Amino acid sequence: MDASRKIVHIDMDAFYASVEQRDHPEYRGHPLVVGGNRSRGVVAAASYEARQFGIRSAMAMNKALDRCPGLIVIPPRMAAYKAVSLQIREVFLEHTDLVEPLSLDEAFLDVTHNKKGIPSASWVAQEIRAEILQRTGLTASAGVSFNKFLAKVASGMHKPNGFTLITPEQAPAFVETLPIEKFFGVGKATSDKMHRLSIKTGVDLLRLSLEELQASFGKAGRSYYHIVRNEDSRPVNPNRERHSVGTEDTFDQDLHSRQEMLARLESIAHEVMRRMDKCQFVGKTVTLKVKFGDFRQITRSRTLDHPVRQAEEIIAVTRRLFVQVSIPPRGVRLLGLTVGNASTGNLMGWRQLELPFDETAD
Repeated sequence: MDASRKIVHIDMDAFYASVEQRDHPEYRGHPLVVGGNRSRGVVAAASYEARQFGIRSAMAMNKALDRCPGLIVIPPRMAAYKAVSLQIREVFLEHTDLVEPLSLDEAFLDVTHNKKGIPSASWVAQEIRAEILQRTGLTASAGVSFNKFLAKVASGMHKPNGFTLITPEQAPAFVETLPIEKFFGVGKATSDKMHRLSIKTGVDLLRLSLEELQASFGKAGRSYYHIVRNEDSRPVNPNRERHSVGTEDTFDQDLHSRQEMLARLESIAHEVMRRMDKCQFVGKTVTLKVKFGDFRQITRSRTLDHPVRQAEEIIAVTRRLFVQVSIPPRGVRLLGLTVGNASTGNLMGWRQLELPFDETAD
């Protein structure tokens, strides 16, 4: 591992919700979400007051309202969020040109050789947080370490308005106690499988050989093997491009009702749209993924003559694709949707933040 690198991960705290509370003092201290309509929308962002009720991003809005009947629901103002994101970008670029945006509200920075010649990455991160607060009135959390994985995990440890440093000396013990859900690429389905294999923390991963991990998790097994050994050489890439955005849902029990499958696909479509907005991705091709109870898998795609702008467009295409799918007796264990075929000039990064976008949910 290269312990000489100094990587910072900055993550704004409840970004969209915090912008709304900043701009509307009457909302401060109250549970608030930014999101779509009350009947079929999803939560794009939740204030920390709302999170006390168990409300989280991507939750169905009607479920959020059930948990907190007095919840304040605000439609998203993408132009306002983009304007703040540009302010944050200016702060980053005053310290380094090696900035890799992940979305409007978070980014990696390589400050090994920073513009101000500050010797400590911790000092750089603290100065960035202070400058963001001064210019925007918003708080940011920061993680500092020698690789991207550890920096990102660190930034989420003491939110909101938190700071965490993980040094090369601290890293081995830290990773050994890290819950498996915190590892890169481990979603719910994978974490469930790991728990069945008695893999609950990093130390459990360390006991397994590369061959054992690959046998159980395929190509991802190699990633887990190296990450748990703090071997993450991924550079901070200021020219990172995203070619697709998607998500999928593995069900605890196989589904047999087409009506229920369509309802799940609608929820997935809203989540894909939320992710597209957050990372400012625009694409034309919708791909449906279906994995059956016998583990067979199929995909169906359709390319539109215009970029997808709303969840309703994804849903309409998905319904047409789903009609083509015959459901076997064993049912369906996984459904997924992806939007790809990125439109030229609309790939992820701050370059496109100045372009006009519809004010849809983050």
